Amino acid sequence: MLNPGVQRKEVFGWAMYDFANSGYTTVVITAVFAAYFVGAVADKADWAALAWTSALSLSYAIVMFTMPALGEWADRHAAKKKLLMLFTIACVLSTAALSWVGPGQVALAVICIVISNTFYAYGESLTAAFLPELAKPEAMGRISAWGWAWGYLGGMLTLGICLAYVLWAQSQGQSAGQFVPVTMWVTAAIYALSASVTFALMKEHAKPQLSKVRATSHWQQLRQTFQEAKAYKDFMQLMACAVAYQGGVAVAITLAAIYAEQVIGFQPQETMVLIFVLNIAAFVGALVFGYAQDRIGHKLALSLTLLGWSITCVLAALTTSKEVFWWAAALAGVCMGSSQSTGRAMAGLLIPSQRLAEFFGLWTFAIRLASIVGPLGYGLITWLTDGNQRWAIASTTVLFVVGWMLLLPVDVQRGQRQAAHQT
Repeated sequence: MLNPGVQRKEVFGWAMYDFANSGYTTVVITAVFAAYFVGAVADKADWAALAWTSALSLSYAIVMFTMPALGEWADRHAAKKKLLMLFTIACVLSTAALSWVGPGQVALAVICIVISNTFYAYGESLTAAFLPELAKPEAMGRISAWGWAWGYLGGMLTLGICLAYVLWAQSQGQSAGQFVPVTMWVTAAIYALSASVTFALMKEHAKPQLSKVRATSHWQQLRQTFQEAKAYKDFMQLMACAVAYQGGVAVAITLAAIYAEQVIGFQPQETMVLIFVLNIAAFVGALVFGYAQDRIGHKLALSLTLLGWSITCVLAALTTSKEVFWWAAALAGVCMGSSQSTGRAMAGLLIPSQRLAEFFGLWTFAIRLASIVGPLGYGLITWLTDGNQRWAIASTTVLFVVGWMLLLPVDVQRGQRQAAHQT
């Protein structure tokens, strides 16, 4: 199941990074700070959702145009682990800095979110690049799934601690401006402590490739990597598919709490419990589909999750009941865990082993482009329809349908043979 020379403790260390950084997405991007930004920092202004998605989009744009070059440098110097440590420190510090943001401080909130989310995305990309070094192709799905599953456990732990504190703070009569900053410190601390396990256990298995010709700028490196990746047609097709469906996933991650509170009528503590349940469902989805995709095939597994996502969007757009929305959130969780795990495993199969960080940097380009297209489109539709988020969530269904259509031409076996041949 593991590649020669890889120890089980290294896989555990790798999975612990998913455990570490998931608290950031769960608490900051999804459950707590997102709703705090719209409700308190921006005071529920009509432009609040657009401002939030624009800040995230800016960070994703930075990552899109710089990660392939950073990945190429990491491959050439066999320095993925070293670079990951630097990115982690930067994300932890900027997450802690979110505690300075109070009601009305929109500019400060945007600056801190752009910085923290940029370094979070850098770390996520480099972590994915370790996967093909650890697992054999026939076990890529389940190893990827274990990473995502550990991630959801980390997200639940961080959110659970924050929820307990929020409930206590509310019982003491504290406002969101008082208790949200503490949750940022909690998130940063768990991120730092958990990631230290990764750096203690995981090794760098790559060898330096210093003879490789280097591009002179980030933009030239992006163009060079993109041109060379065109030879891997199935990988490129999968990236096109990811741009579509991951745009819909990004909507769920970045706007679930906002939709629950602004449209369905959830209270902040209910929203945190909702996201907690969503993470439990995602944990189950990642594990079940992680093993299933190695048996039924990655393509079929991803197709099933895209169908589930489409049903989720329709339910969320039509319902006015909290009960039905709970069911929609549970289905979204299952689909989230399975689609993210399956996509990462499929990409790992289609990338040549000597260019892991570089090509995963290109994969990150696609994922972050999706993270711009999905949430920004949601924000624009909400703004143009005078705050009607039901139209926005309904339109997200289109992203999953398009993603499924783009997935159809992908031939995983052909792409895997080509990647192995080019290694």
